[in-house]
Amino acid sequence: MRLLIIILLGLALGGCSAGSGEGLDVSGRPLSEGGDVPLAATLASIQANVFNPSCIVCHSGASAPLGLRLDAASSFTALVGVSSSQDSSFQLVVPGNPDASYLIKKLEGTTAEGEQMPLGGPPVLPATIDFVRQWITDGAAPDSGGPANQPPVVVSLTPAPDSVSTDFPSQLAAGFDLDVDASSVNDLTFTLRRSGGDGQFNNGNDVVIAPAAVALSPTNARLAVMDLTGVAAVEDRYRITLSGSGANVILGVSGLTLDGEFVGGFPSGDGTQGGDFVAEFEVQGLQASLDSIQANIFTPSCAFSGCHSGPPGPNLPAGMDLTSADASFASLVGVASIQMPMTMRVANGNADGSYLIQKLEGTAAAGSRMPLGGPFLDQVTIDVIRAWIDSGAAR
Repeated sequence: MRLLIIILLGLALGGCSAGSGEGLDVSGRPLSEGGDVPLAATLASIQANVFNPSCIVCHSGASAPLGLRLDAASSFTALVGVSSSQDSSFQLVVPGNPDASYLIKKLEGTTAEGEQMPLGGPPVLPATIDFVRQWITDGAAPDSGGPANQPPVVVSLTPAPDSVSTDFPSQLAAGFDLDVDASSVNDLTFTLRRSGGDGQFNNGNDVVIAPAAVALSPTNARLAVMDLTGVAAVEDRYRITLSGSGANVILGVSGLTLDGEFVGGFPSGDGTQGGDFVAEFEVQGLQASLDSIQANIFTPSCAFSGCHSGPPGPNLPAGMDLTSADASFASLVGVASIQMPMTMRVANGNADGSYLIQKLEGTAAAGSRMPLGGPFLDQVTIDVIRAWIDSGAAR
């Protein structure tokens, strides 16, 4: 089903003219026929003609692959000046330099890691990629964002709020809808604490994290970055605070204070300047339990839209519902594989005989290795899943 969706979306994109694209919509039809947004070297056009039809079926929401959200509210701060999760030696978008931008490499299929994007579908036409290249060459400017006389709000955060990871992040990145004052982004206004091991804050044992640096990105005036190089990786719950109240606050270039209140969804704020943005995430080692495997593997790598997202049923990939620990247990343990009906997806007590392991290790007799298109799980991670199965695959 996912492949069909991507193919259909790709066909829509594939209808674009190989010419300049002026006066055409995403399907290559003249705008006079009622089309939408013409191809142009602007983020708004790229959002409408590339990201929306070809990318956000996967790259949206809290479970976006590798945390890369390409919805309209997030794409600029998720791309410009941000290091690639697959290859940290590259930034996703380097203003002025498309050849050094990982986004272009993924669209053109020239990266050393993973698959060409969009995954599973026909590639974006070279003529369309040329508009993305030109946008980057021209400086990768954002859209206008919110009104200049409004306070900035937070539109993205990496790691995602309430996310759980086995790895300590190398940096934190907070995106805003407007350019912010670089002098207001520092270790007094962008802070990180951990709970001290009990998962609770403000009870006297919090540990203040001293980052290597905190600054506004030199290439993106809407992105604040905390460099955590050298910070010890400790399994704990962490709290991020972006200050919109008190003596030290984050300011927009207009001088208005961050509208920061966060109640679980982006953008932040209550419509009035002032108020701290506070969000938490966890770092915890992967354990041989279904809850841990769900949080650290199935949710971030398997259960996003278009893949193993439910509802349960006979049709792959959605029918193998991996959206929660309960759903994963019901879809996996003692359930015959559709591709190989004589093999259980998870054979209780028998990791070698479990189709899940064969798919993760790339030894299955049918279909592709999972996660589809990579990056694939390392053997240490797979061995934890093996241990869960061999110990009885308990819920």
